Amino acid sequence: MNGSSSADGELRADPARVDAPELTILMPCLDEAKTIGACIAKATRFLERERIRGEIVIADNGSTDGSIAIAEQAGVRVVHVNERGYGAALLGGIEAARGEFIIIGDADDSYNFESLGDFVARLRSGLDLVVGNRFQGGISDGAMPALHRYLGNPVLSLFGRVFFNIPVGDFHCGLRGFRRDAIRKLNLQTSGMEFASEMVVRSGLEKLRIAEVPTTLRRDGRGRAPHLRTWRDGWRHLKFLLMYSPRWLYLVPGLSLLTAGLLLAAMLATGPLDLPGGISLDLNSFIAGCVLAVIGHQMISFGLVARYYAAITGMLPGGARSDSVLAVCKTDRFLVAALLLILAGAGIFTAALLIWAQTGFGTLTGPLPTRLAVAGLSIVVIGIQTAFSAFLFGIFDIPVRRGNDRSAPPYNGASR
Repeated sequence: MNGSSSADGELRADPARVDAPELTILMPCLDEAKTIGACIAKATRFLERERIRGEIVIADNGSTDGSIAIAEQAGVRVVHVNERGYGAALLGGIEAARGEFIIIGDADDSYNFESLGDFVARLRSGLDLVVGNRFQGGISDGAMPALHRYLGNPVLSLFGRVFFNIPVGDFHCGLRGFRRDAIRKLNLQTSGMEFASEMVVRSGLEKLRIAEVPTTLRRDGRGRAPHLRTWRDGWRHLKFLLMYSPRWLYLVPGLSLLTAGLLLAAMLATGPLDLPGGISLDLNSFIAGCVLAVIGHQMISFGLVARYYAAITGMLPGGARSDSVLAVCKTDRFLVAALLLILAGAGIFTAALLIWAQTGFGTLTGPLPTRLAVAGLSIVVIGIQTAFSAFLFGIFDIPVRRGNDRSAPPYNGASR
């Protein structure tokens, strides 16, 4: 590249060209004095070798070890981000970046900033997000703890692919490139390490064009413990994935429990069931089936409420299947269903009382009365759960009706 590095870190090939750079190389930084200089040098060489009009931005998150001075001496732009956290630093850097494309990478020298050509080529071809895959590119000895390499990253990435149908094999790779405008429109929120998952998940949900490139991970050169905390940050990633997938957090487990409970209760409705091996299921198992059904129904209710909230707030996009389900999630409809369930349960429980009265409220004989009582009360509980869920749907509609456009109707499925 013919040109020089300006004080703000931007490399210009021709002063007559538009000032805005094509590429921003963004590095989050927190006490990386041992490695940040090498990272900046490699990124600078890449821009010059590939003749890319670019800039290097350091998103500093409160360094006290001289990292800022090293970056400033190298002539790159430093953005100070007061809010602590990996995600917070990157969000501040993304807002400050001026490039059409942004490539982010850790400032610990674990990624080679001289080998970003595949990222740039993919972005220039029209992709919105290009994620590095360390499992395809290679992981040097000691670069990643065994727990992360063989359990944490593969399992969490698998959950991400299953939950959201996103073809990314390494959800947490710290080297990735993206189209700045496309990612800014996602309005990303998380401030911690789970930011890596949020970017991929939200991009997938919004149908952005995503691809992977093999990426090599080397052992970092910091000579100290990493900022990543295995269990804390692993849990934050998993929690994020679950919260963004009401289907897998609530609906799938709820439907499984409800189905299992109803089948068990149905098989034992008229009496005990003898199984091979001398196993006999009776009243206690019938009660367990009813309890499973109640729990399953409650989880399904939570799932519908969570999905409805995600739809009206724009947290999750709509779809043909979800729209058709959420279109029926109206307070009045659920209240009618709740009333019918309560009346049905009360009727079954009353039948049990009448049978009991015939014995003078003495000792019950036969399997039917107790089963009727348990089943009736379980249905009443399900009806009450349904009623409270119905009012939650109505409560969530209130902020929509009270928006700037008071005539705007609440979520109706087809409109989103």
